[in-house]
Amino acid sequence: MYRPSLFASFFQGGFECSSHRRHDGRRLDLIAATGHDRHAAADYALMVEHDLLTVRDGLRWHLIERSPGVYDWSSFLPMLRASRRLGLQVIWDVCHYGWPDDLDIWRPAFVERFARFAAAAARLLRDEGVERPFYSPINEISYWAWAGGDQAMFNPMTRGRAQELKHQLVRANIAAIEAIRTVEPCARFVQVDPVIQVLPLPGRPESGETAEAHRVAMYEAWDLLTGRAWPGLGGRPEYLDILGINYYSDNQWFLGGETVRVGHPAYRPFQGILAELYRRYRRPILIAETGAEGEARAPWLRYVAAETFAAMQRDVPVEGICLYPVQDYPGWSNERHCPTGLIGVPDSHGRRELYVPLQTELLARQAALARLLDDQPNSPHHLP
Repeated sequence: MYRPSLFASFFQGGFECSSHRRHDGRRLDLIAATGHDRHAAADYALMVEHDLLTVRDGLRWHLIERSPGVYDWSSFLPMLRASRRLGLQVIWDVCHYGWPDDLDIWRPAFVERFARFAAAAARLLRDEGVERPFYSPINEISYWAWAGGDQAMFNPMTRGRAQELKHQLVRANIAAIEAIRTVEPCARFVQVDPVIQVLPLPGRPESGETAEAHRVAMYEAWDLLTGRAWPGLGGRPEYLDILGINYYSDNQWFLGGETVRVGHPAYRPFQGILAELYRRYRRPILIAETGAEGEARAPWLRYVAAETFAAMQRDVPVEGICLYPVQDYPGWSNERHCPTGLIGVPDSHGRRELYVPLQTELLARQAALARLLDDQPNSPHHLP
């Protein structure tokens, strides 16, 4: 069985930090909308209490660099320092869909400004005493290219430009890695995108080729980063460090049709997806986002953990499972209450109510992992 060793904890908590503009032009700021900006210290303390010693969180570029080259870290330093006081390890999202208003994402200046911003953030973390930092430079390149470049769901709100946007985001990602490594050579990078399964329409075998083309498109951003595809963009194998994968209960569907749920005969076991991903890239894997709403939260964690442990027993190098979002949040499009978290919305004192069924399930999965590892004392700590 593969023994994880990269992160401070295998089970992790992820704070929703999207900061994009919706199709109506309104900018979202989920760190503020969830109260995490005001209650970061208390939120982090809850993570420590539940042995979630590694978390995902984010910088808000649009607040930090309101003027070109002028950085105001006041929105970020309280979070950074609170995490340091509590000894939390943080994987920092440098850009989670949002950028400063004066920038045109299609221009070369976007790549250049982002690299300078990433380097400035790395210097700040270094100066604040963070050793061996973890970054996710640009969140979900493939999803962002589809949602923002083809579906006009959010910024840059265009159609028919997904490939162009994907290439630009890859350029920016590479530039940020180089800039950060210049400041901190030991920095590690998590490259996050969803993994999916797209199936042919029932009774329509001729749709199989199209379904498979949709499915394997999930690899494109990672292929671009490694230089397997479009090497002229500058991709190289070393730019793909840790595979961050996002996997939810609706990540499998029939082509153009309904979602395939766990238990359906056509549902592909998650452990098979993990194994395929590892065979393709031979990189450590972090399940960077997973979760469900309402009463489905605990059963979903049980399923994902069981499949992950099964994959690890086949020596697939999974380094962690991040509950994401770990707190309830308002929906992007309609601000409805989304009950997805281990912790709820804060009261006037910053206290958040725990969702006990998920807490109980988390404790059970943590204990199950400990038992598995205890039963395999001589398992390797390195990639097989």
